[in-house]
Amino acid sequence: MPELVYPPVIAAAKTLFRVLDLKITVEGAHHVPRTGGAVLASNHVSYLDFIFCGLGALESRRLVRFMAKQSVFTHKLSGPLMRGMRHIPVDRRAGAGSFASAMTALRRGEVVGVFPEATISRSFTVKELKSGATRMAREAAVPVLPVALWGTQRLWTKGRPRTLTRRHTPITILVGEPMDPAAYPDANAMTADLKSRLSALVDRAQREYPEQPAGPDDRWWLPAHLGGTAPTPAEAATRD
Repeated sequence: MPELVYPPVIAAAKTLFRVLDLKITVEGAHHVPRTGGAVLASNHVSYLDFIFCGLGALESRRLVRFMAKQSVFTHKLSGPLMRGMRHIPVDRRAGAGSFASAMTALRRGEVVGVFPEATISRSFTVKELKSGATRMAREAAVPVLPVALWGTQRLWTKGRPRTLTRRHTPITILVGEPMDPAAYPDANAMTADLKSRLSALVDRAQREYPEQPAGPDDRWWLPAHLGGTAPTPAEAATRD
């Protein structure tokens, strides 16, 4: 089936990024396999993360099918685009159906994008992960690649106003080494290692980020352990 929607959407997004002069850094894109199924498992700090996570696969000429909540697919504006790009709706009341759809895509040789934290992390640290990403990888016998995103929260995140026209914002995308499910005794062990790897990548992205807050009122986008005013993981847990 020809890709009629996804390529134009990517082209439009890249044009917008150039207009906004976003400073996008992608490292590790060569880890994304050029053929065959794979799972991209990303941290989640922004409503725009699926756009930037997908950029990590462009060097390998792969289109990522993201798993996203059902309501995005029924929205009058985003719905047609999501369906046209063949993303995978997730109905949390009937998770087996979305899991089966993702498995079909992986076995077809697609790259599936997952946010295993399930929701945006208000603390901007990696939350506890759901095991779905690693269970899919094990059943489909495909690798999992951890992906760290940073800077996207400055454009649009939970509890903050949208700043979609913000210019010159640095965005970091780090793609980690593939994780072979055959190297783990079960999905839980693989999920624990995924969290460790993802946390290390996110920490590196945060510490190497090329900008610092402009002043005390701008420290909201930094995690508490780096001197920011974002809630701690314990505080964030009480708000979700």
